[in-house]
Amino acid sequence: MIKVFMMIGATLAGLGVVGGAVASHVLKNRLSDNALDIFGIGIKYQMYHSLALLLVTLLLICRQNNPSSLLLAGYGFTLGIVVFSGSLYALSLTGIKWLGAITPIGGIAFIIGWGSLVITAWNWK
Repeated sequence: MIKVFMMIGATLAGLGVVGGAVASHVLKNRLSDNALDIFGIGIKYQMYHSLALLLVTLLLICRQNNPSSLLLAGYGFTLGIVVFSGSLYALSLTGIKWLGAITPIGGIAFIIGWGSLVITAWNWK
């Protein structure tokens, strides 16, 4: 999973940069200020959690036994980015309000990821 998490983290961080550039150069004249703010929140959380996923990768490299809590953190961050940020992008681009109801599921995945890192730290030997 080390290679997979590293590839996902790096790819999503790079796409976060692309998304930020698209928002500031293309979408700023096409979306309302509120929609741009929503899009920007998606970008921020994508970047933060892409970096967190890269941290998980480094911790997995340090640990030879790949504890399940680290794997859960990686899955949580990945799912959170897709669901949380993805739903915000879709909401801001389409205006379909019910997409906002999906966003908290991604937030829960992020919380699971961070909680799993706490468990990893607690059990670190």
